Amino acid sequence: MQFIEYPKCSTCKKAKKYLEENHISFLERSIIEETPTKKELKEWIKKYSLDCNKLFNTSGVLYREWNLKEKIPHMSEDEKIKLLSENGMLIKRPLLIDEDKIIIGYQEKEYEKLTK
Repeated sequence: MQFIEYPKCSTCKKAKKYLEENHISFLERSIIEETPTKKELKEWIKKYSLDCNKLFNTSGVLYREWNLKEKIPHMSEDEKIKLLSENGMLIKRPLLIDEDKIIIGYQEKEYEKLTK
């Protein structure tokens, strides 16, 4: 399982703590140092039937500064993927990726299912 995080993010810390306390093994990856590539994002969108818009960190500073709320509806999926791959801070986090699922953000009920 891959855990993609921004190490300073409090939500990421909370999710990571849950994984560790429940002895769920994962590979850690910094969203800044190893931003998901266009190829990875496209694969995840296809494999998990994701809406590309769900990957955006809508509460992030850059999202607001760049006025993406107004711009995204007019962008193609390729343009959105390019934007996400160029700046990890635009991606909602943490991302928990397994063979059969992806969990975007810390969704406690989804994390609890990992221990069952």
